[in-house]
Amino acid sequence: MEHFVVSARKYRPQSFKDVVGQQAITNTLTNAIENNHLAQALLFTGPRGVGKTSCARILAKMINSDENTSEEEDFAFNIFELDAASNNSVDDIRNLTDQVRIPPQVGKYKVYIIDEVHMLSQAAFNAFLKTLEEPPNHCIFILATTEKHKIIPTILSRCQIFDFKRITVTDAKEYLKYIAEEQGINAEDDALHIIAQKADGAMRDALSIFDRVVSFSGKNLTRQAVTENLNVLDYETYFTSTDFIIENKIPELLVQFNTILAKGFDGHHYIAGLASHFRDLMVCKNEATLDLLEVGEDTTQTYIEQSRKTSHSFLLKGIDLANDCDLKYRSSKNQRLLVELTLMQLASITFDGEKKNNKHYIIPPSYFEAKGIRPIKVKEVKNTPQANALKEKIEPAIEEPKLEPMQVAEPKELPKISIDKGKKATSGLSLKSIREKKEHQIKQLDVIIDEESLPREQVTQEDLKKAWTDYTKRLEKKGEKILASILQMENPKLKGTSICLTYSNNTSKIEVERAQYPLLVFLKKTLKNYDLKLDITVNEEIAKKYAFTPQEKYEKLKEKNTNIELLKRTFGLDI
Repeated sequence: MEHFVVSARKYRPQSFKDVVGQQAITNTLTNAIENNHLAQALLFTGPRGVGKTSCARILAKMINSDENTSEEEDFAFNIFELDAASNNSVDDIRNLTDQVRIPPQVGKYKVYIIDEVHMLSQAAFNAFLKTLEEPPNHCIFILATTEKHKIIPTILSRCQIFDFKRITVTDAKEYLKYIAEEQGINAEDDALHIIAQKADGAMRDALSIFDRVVSFSGKNLTRQAVTENLNVLDYETYFTSTDFIIENKIPELLVQFNTILAKGFDGHHYIAGLASHFRDLMVCKNEATLDLLEVGEDTTQTYIEQSRKTSHSFLLKGIDLANDCDLKYRSSKNQRLLVELTLMQLASITFDGEKKNNKHYIIPPSYFEAKGIRPIKVKEVKNTPQANALKEKIEPAIEEPKLEPMQVAEPKELPKISIDKGKKATSGLSLKSIREKKEHQIKQLDVIIDEESLPREQVTQEDLKKAWTDYTKRLEKKGEKILASILQMENPKLKGTSICLTYSNNTSKIEVERAQYPLLVFLKKTLKNYDLKLDITVNEEIAKKYAFTPQEKYEKLKEKNTNIELLKRTFGLDI
C-alpha cells in the first residue's frame, strides 16, 4: 500500500506565492529581500495554521538562494528549527548561542527558527537577550508564536513583528477548490464553504477536515456528506427554523429543536447559529453589505429570498432575543427550557393581535374582521378651491353637541403642587414628609361630590368615647396593639368639631398622625358628622408628671377601680 501523505504536508507552500491569505506579509518580506532591507530578528505571530512556520522556511530558503541555486536545494544545513515548548531551559539557549558563532559552510545565512517561543522560561529569555540584540552578520532569528502577550517586552522591542491574520472563509474555500481539482474530486461549492467555515481561519485545520471528509465520501463531496460527517447544522436547518418563526408555527419549531437535540447537537450551538443566521439575513437587506455574506452563490440567492419575507424590526428583535439567550445559556439551570422559551418569543414577534398591533390599536383589527367589516381607505383632501367651497357649505350644517354640565360640587381647596427650586428635596421617610402626606389625605376627605348632603349631627362626649373605644378594640383584633394602646393612653376631648388629644411626647403624636386617616373615616361615619377633625398636641408638663410617686400611682389606680380603697381598708395595707 502506498504511503499516504496528509494534505497539510503535501500542499505546504514552497514559495510566497503559494501562501494563502497573507499577501501583505509575503509582499513585505519579498521586497525586504530584494532591497537588502531584512531585519536580523523577526517575530511571526498569529493564530494556528495560518502559515507562520511555512513563511519562516520559505524566507530562510530565499535569503540563501542565488541565480545558480537549483529549485531542489533546501539549505537544510543552514536552517535550524528549535521547538521552545520542549527546549525551554537556559542550557538549551546557551547551546544555541554557542552555535551562532560558527559561520555557514554553504550559503550566506544561518537561520534559526524558534517555534512556540512564548514557552521559554524567564531565565531563558534573559539569556537570549544579548544574542538577539547583536547577532553575528551571518545569523537571522525567526521567532514564531501564537501568544505574543506572553513574550517579555525586552524581546519584543528587539524584533520586527509580523502579525498573521486569520484566513478568510473565501480564501480557504478557493484553496480547497484548487486542491480538490488537483486530486480529481468533484466537490460542491457549499460543501467546501462548510469545511472552510468549520476551520475557523486555520488553513491547516481546513486541510485536515478536507482529508477526513474525502475519506468518508470518496470522490464526490456533497454538502449533505460534509454536514453528516462533521456533525454541523447546515443552512437548511436555519432556513426552516426562520420560516417557522415567520409563520408563527410554535409547535413545529419546538419539534424541530427536539430533533436537533436528538441528533446530538448542543442547544447553545443552535441558538448562536440562529443569531448568526438573522445577522446574515440583515446583511442581505442592502446590496452594499451583500459582500459580508460569506456563502456560495446558490445559498446567497436563498438568503436574499428569505430576507424579503422579514422586516428590519423583526430581525433586530430576533438578534436581540437570540443573543440574550446565548449570554444566559451557560448560567441557566434549565438550558433546554431557556432555548425553547426564546424560540416561542421569536415566533411571537409578528403574531397579529397579541404583539404586533397591540400598541397601535385600541380595538384590534381581528374584532372588525370577525364582524365582516372591511376598512375603508380615506384619501387626503387637498386645499383646492372646490374642497374649500364644499367645506364652507358643510361646516355650518354641523352643530356641536351641547353637553349638560354635571352637578358636581367644587372642592373646597385642593392642595396646590408647586416646585420651589430654592427648597431642598425632603426625604420620603422624614417626619415632615409623613405629616404632609397625612394632611393631604385628610384634605382629600373634603373633596366630595355633593358636600351639602353629608350628615352633620350633634356629637356628645359620651358618643365620642364609645366610638373611640370601639375603634381601639378593632385595632386589637387586627393585631395593631401598639397603636391601640397609644390611643387608649389619653381620653379624647370634644371641642366643637375638633377632637383634642394631648400627649406627653412627640413619638406618640407621630404614631397617631400616621393612623389618623382611617380613624377619622371611622369616626365621621359612626358619629354621622363629617366636620370632625383631630387636634393633636404635645404637653411637656404631662411628660414630667409621668414620674409617678407611690401615692400618685395609688390615686390613678383608684380612679380606674374604686374597690382598691376597700381592699386597702379591709387588710390594712400601706402604700
